[in-house]
Order: sequence, then C-alpha cells, then structure tokens
Amino acid sequence: MKEIESNKKAWSLVSEDHYNHYKKSFEENSYLFNPIVLSELGDVSGKKILHLQCNTGADSIVLAKMGAQVTGVDLVPENIYFAEKLANDLGVANVDFFECDIMALMDNHIGKYDIIFTSDGCIGWLPDLKKWGKTIRYFLKDDGFFYVHDSHPFYYTFDEVKIRENIIEIKYPYFGKEPDVSNEIGGYASDYKEAENYFWMYTVSQLVNAIAGAGLFIEYFNEYDRCAQGMGGSILDKKGLSYFPHLEGKLPLVFSLKATVR
Repeated sequence: MKEIESNKKAWSLVSEDHYNHYKKSFEENSYLFNPIVLSELGDVSGKKILHLQCNTGADSIVLAKMGAQVTGVDLVPENIYFAEKLANDLGVANVDFFECDIMALMDNHIGKYDIIFTSDGCIGWLPDLKKWGKTIRYFLKDDGFFYVHDSHPFYYTFDEVKIRENIIEIKYPYFGKEPDVSNEIGGYASDYKEAENYFWMYTVSQLVNAIAGAGLFIEYFNEYDRCAQGMGGSILDKKGLSYFPHLEGKLPLVFSLKATVR
C-alpha cells in the first residue's frame, strides 16, 4: 500500500531525533509519562503488555520500569533500532521490540497479552480500524484489557493554526473517506522534515464499532480538554498537561477508552 510505505519512509526521517530527544529526557529525569494514562492504567507490575505503534520506545520503557514485561511493535525499522538502543542505554532489560505493520501483525507474531496498549497520535495512521480491532482481540488474553489514549477526532477537524487564536474553523471533514496528505513530518520531538505522509480521519463511531465488533466490551470512553505536551494546547497545567485557556471545558482534545473481553 503506497500510503503505508510513504508513512514508513517519512517516520524514519525523525527516528534519530526522537531517540535523542527521549534519551535526554530520561537522563535529565524530565520525561513525563502522560498522567491521564498513568492513573487509568493502574498497576501494571507483572503484566505482559503489547505496545502497538511504539515509535522509538519511550513509553514502552516507562511501562517496563513500572514492572511490566513489554513488547513494542512499530512499522518503522529505524524506530525499532533506536528503541532497542534507548532501552540498552538506560539498562532496561524487560522490554523488547520488533518491526511490523499493525495491519499484518496477526500473520507475523504469536502471543497473548494481559494488556494491549497504544497512545497519543496512533490511530490516524491506520487505514483499517476493523482489522485493527480484530488484531487487538486476537492478541488479548480473555481476562486482559485493551487501553487507548489518543487525540479526539472532533478536535482533529479544526484548523490547527487558527484554533490557537480562538478561531474555530473546520479544515478537515469529520466524515472524510480519503486520507489527508501532508508534505512534512515532525514537530513534537523533532524538527519538521519534508516527507509525504498520509493520515486517516476517523470518527468516534468507527472507533467504538471497531472495538465492539471485534467482541470486546467497552468499559469506558473518557474525554478530556487537555493533552500531553506536543499533542495540542498552548500552556501547561500543574500536572504537565497542555490545554487552550480559551477552550478550557469547551472542547475535547483527547479521549481514552478501556475494553475487555465479553
């Protein structure tokens, strides 16, 4: 699929920047694991976790430091290389990584997990949420749970520049069928680089139906007006989450969802 191959190439351009950014954060003890995710995940010690779309492994390493046995998977070979390097640099042994397109994961991996986890900027890079839902169910133990935290698709519809100026203008159709095309990649942990990439808008109903249709029971769907730094917002609150003061309490920036086997 040409879009996936373009995304793979685009993300490879920022892999080393991400590694350097997160290594510095860990060494300075300044890396902030999303406090919303931290509170909702609960105690993960002794759990076997599959981290989908792990990027260069920062959150996988945090989960491992919390006592879990973590397996991180990502589309981009450079991400896996730098994820392994970061874990080795930090002396974290209970985490491993491998390269695979999530859309092909069922054909290339074996195992069952207590927790399947994914977060912050992940879902829109997937072209088929129904297959994503089936993949989650395939690898989830019957007594385990799936957890996702990501940008709210409603927030994705607005012009990302104008919203900072309190101008609420639809730029991206909520019910868009074709992927949005961008010619640059990066921003939150890397300088922007020229690279064609594709992002698929999704709706709340598509998300919910993909999970429920795979045979999972949705325990909650939470919405928040603040997010991890770099995912939106303009200033930080006391917990290190970012928000728009002029939109506080008015617009969801992110959501979280937890699902279990019926």
